[in-house]
Amino acid sequence: MRFQFVLAEVGHGLRRNLSMVVSVVLVTFVSLAFVGAAALLQMQVDKLKDKWYDLVEVSVFLCPTGSTMPTCAAGEATQDQIDEIESVIQGELGSEVSRSYFETKAEAFEAFQERYPDGYQGTQLTEDDMQASFRLKLTDPENFQVVSDVLSGREGVEVVEDQRAVFEPLFLALNRASLCAAGLAVVMLLAAVLLITTTIRLSAVSRQRETGIMRLVGASNLFVQLPFMLEGAIAAVVGSVLAVGGLWLGVRYLVTDWLEQSVDWVAYVGTADVLAVAPLLVGIAVLLAVVSSVVTLNRYTRV
Repeated sequence: MRFQFVLAEVGHGLRRNLSMVVSVVLVTFVSLAFVGAAALLQMQVDKLKDKWYDLVEVSVFLCPTGSTMPTCAAGEATQDQIDEIESVIQGELGSEVSRSYFETKAEAFEAFQERYPDGYQGTQLTEDDMQASFRLKLTDPENFQVVSDVLSGREGVEVVEDQRAVFEPLFLALNRASLCAAGLAVVMLLAAVLLITTTIRLSAVSRQRETGIMRLVGASNLFVQLPFMLEGAIAAVVGSVLAVGGLWLGVRYLVTDWLEQSVDWVAYVGTADVLAVAPLLVGIAVLLAVVSSVVTLNRYTRV
């Protein structure tokens, strides 16, 4: 009987404040869509790092003819210098390097021709313009500095490059975009809290007569406040469900059906990731409603 009464009060309150309820749903939808987008964007960054960091290598470029580096003062790297560098890689850096490969000038020129069959920016290069190099696959890519410290400055080594540096600007841009989305989400969540609080307050004020009667018959604080709390929770949860649906459609049609078909060598977030984020969004919606309700109802409906 009491449960039926609470449900009736919830339905009555939702109908009476329909326009405000719709506003709460829309603001919650937009704010949680930003929260979900920020979470998915960060998941995308992590996927890209896991994929690309696993593929990148450390390139140890050996001295070519005419280099101005102090370690190349004697000219092009000799075979003795190459053998010494290789022994350091296999010995001192054996625990840091999982795989190493020596690329000769001829192999570098062959790879260059495959990539730039018409020359690089209109310039035709020859095999003598290439550099021999060691390509190192690290056990832990984060330990690049250890490898660089050991190999840099050795005779015959011109420069040690970490290919991860090529991707860092992209990851930095994605991380900043994720932070911007999170910042907008915080602003929108604050707006959602204020709107939910206003909706509950208006509903409580409009039903002061009913709550007064409930106080006279001995109703507890929880029983008086429960309908208002459920109204806010329902509106917020509906908004969160719409946010999950919007994110699912966006990922399904923009990422899976479009991006993956256009650029298929990148690991993308999928609809499964949206479903993984969904409980978080629903939980945030319920938390927003509960916090807003407690703050408001303690003032307007306390017995």
